[in-house]
Amino acid sequence: MTATDTQPHEQRERRRDRGGPLRDVVGLVLLPLPLLVAMGAMSFAGGGTRRWFGRGESQRADAQAAKDAAASAFYELDTAHRDLRISIETITAVDPSPAARRAAEEYEGFGRRIDEVSQRYITAVDSHDLDRDDLDGAAVARARADLTRAKEELDRVRGELERFAQGLGPLLGTAETQLARLAPAVERARQALLGASNALDAVRGQGLRADDLATRLAALGPELTKLNQGAGQHGVPETIQRADDVLRRAEDVRAEAERLPGRAAEIDKRLVSLRTRAQAITTRAGKVDPVLSELRRRYSAACWQDLQQVPEQAAQSVRQAEVKLREAQQARDEQRWADATSLLATVRALLDGTDEAVSAASDRLQRLDAVSFDRQKEVERTRFAIRDAQRLAMSGRSTPDPRHAGPLDEAVARLDRAVAGLEGRHPDWWHFLTETEAVRETAARVVQEIRGSRGGAGAGGG
Repeated sequence: MTATDTQPHEQRERRRDRGGPLRDVVGLVLLPLPLLVAMGAMSFAGGGTRRWFGRGESQRADAQAAKDAAASAFYELDTAHRDLRISIETITAVDPSPAARRAAEEYEGFGRRIDEVSQRYITAVDSHDLDRDDLDGAAVARARADLTRAKEELDRVRGELERFAQGLGPLLGTAETQLARLAPAVERARQALLGASNALDAVRGQGLRADDLATRLAALGPELTKLNQGAGQHGVPETIQRADDVLRRAEDVRAEAERLPGRAAEIDKRLVSLRTRAQAITTRAGKVDPVLSELRRRYSAACWQDLQQVPEQAAQSVRQAEVKLREAQQARDEQRWADATSLLATVRALLDGTDEAVSAASDRLQRLDAVSFDRQKEVERTRFAIRDAQRLAMSGRSTPDPRHAGPLDEAVARLDRAVAGLEGRHPDWWHFLTETEAVRETAARVVQEIRGSRGGAGAGGG
């Protein structure tokens, strides 16, 4: 309802206020003197300017009460309409869903109906001047009826409007929740950008360029511009989503910037450590040839032939590691942190493999010496593993499960064959060690299967 809706009524009231008393005074001045005297006598005699006493005055009061009630209903409807407009504007600003669009369309329909009943109310008010002295009872009755009808129409539409507003509760609640999130979300995004910028400045103050982080932060500039343009231009849901995305990306930049000095120090530490390790492996690799010579002198070819290439492979791996170390150092100097980290991982893998190969030769000689001096210790260790598995397989049973008995029987036979293979002038001790190790692995696997089938409640020795 707008100010123009009530303009005819207000203009008419103003015209009435300006014209009424002045017109009466002018009319009295222009009357002939005898008539003035007569009117004065009538006034003092009780004629007066009003003829409404008793029932007439009561009718006029009832009509005035109807007019006041209609005015109150008009005001209440106007207030409800304005409140509803605020709710609809809140919903449509946030929610693009079909339900929100339908609510806006229904609101427009209410606007037309409100204009109609408001115009009928204004017409009823303008049509009946209850302050006129010459109103008869019929006119007063018509005024009361018209004003009462106008009030009822206003009340009916207001009731429908209020029920419609109550139905908007879920939509309005969601919209208000999003609007409540809007300002804090935008502020958090701005603060995150500021934090990322400050962290980047601090890193640069330590001599670290952090070019990739600076590029990522600069990419958020257009997003900040859109946030500053506001939800009115880009929409509330989109602005909240943009703010959350800016917050996440800015926090990532800030966190990486804060970790960068520590990351640089860690890379420097790893460079030194891996250089030292490469030198140590080079020294150890130089001792492989004497070990191989000892193996060749004391054991059959089957015991050492797979180790023949270890010295050459170790030297080659160390050279590759040193090349990658130089590349890693260059990447670190150029502050290509990801490249430096990747290259150092390659160096570590190369050195790990070389270390194992170099260690294998000396470990092989040590194990062969031990078993050739006392084979029985290795045999007993293996038989104990088989017996332990057999006891567990028989626990609570009169006969073992074939799934377990078969592998264990084969393990016993395999051990016997390994022991028998040691007969002769140049036994293959390495084959014997690999066979006994395989037998123990079989026994351990059977134990694990039995315990798993029994729900972990294993019985027998350990």
